[in-house]
Amino acid sequence: MTARIERLVTSGQFSLDGGTWDVDNNVWIVGDDHEVIVIDAAHDARAIADAVGDRRLTAIVCTHAHNDHVNAAPALAELAGAPILLHPDDLPLWKLTHPDRAPDAELADGQVVAVGGTELTVLHTPGHAPGAVCLYAPALGALFSGDTLFAGGPGATGRSYSHFPTIVESIRERLLTLPGETVVRTGHGDMTTVAAEAPHLAEWIARGF
Repeated sequence: MTARIERLVTSGQFSLDGGTWDVDNNVWIVGDDHEVIVIDAAHDARAIADAVGDRRLTAIVCTHAHNDHVNAAPALAELAGAPILLHPDDLPLWKLTHPDRAPDAELADGQVVAVGGTELTVLHTPGHAPGAVCLYAPALGALFSGDTLFAGGPGATGRSYSHFPTIVESIRERLLTLPGETVVRTGHGDMTTVAAEAPHLAEWIARGF
């Protein structure tokens, strides 16, 4: 059985630095008819569990620990009996949302997450958050970019724990080196491709954002 990618959009709020914004999040489910992983358990654990169905959830992978990407993770973990995986550099952000519940395991650059016969490689891409990661699945022609890269440019870096020069370096060195046809499946909004984002990054650098 070939692994496939499913998208669920959930809605809620993102809060940081005293501000709150309404957001829609892409929750990515990757696997086959028997087992899957969830990338970014956002807002609605029951809706995500329903989308997983009777398949075994082997891991809840967090691309970063902003509350809108992890707020449903503990509840989903309890429902499905699955571990939560997070890069340790994002623990300070995680604790803002879940001070009494730690992730179950750490993500590391170069780590491989296997599910449904497909391998996803963890790419540490700090900038939007210190422990931000992307997941690259070459067999699926897919990059799960969290909030590091969007259709139109880099993720936001105007709030705590973020840094624009760092996200630019992450995108340039870790993401734009991937095959141009790789489909970028983002944390919010529309998909794009690696090739489509190369000129956008150059524009953002020139504009000094």
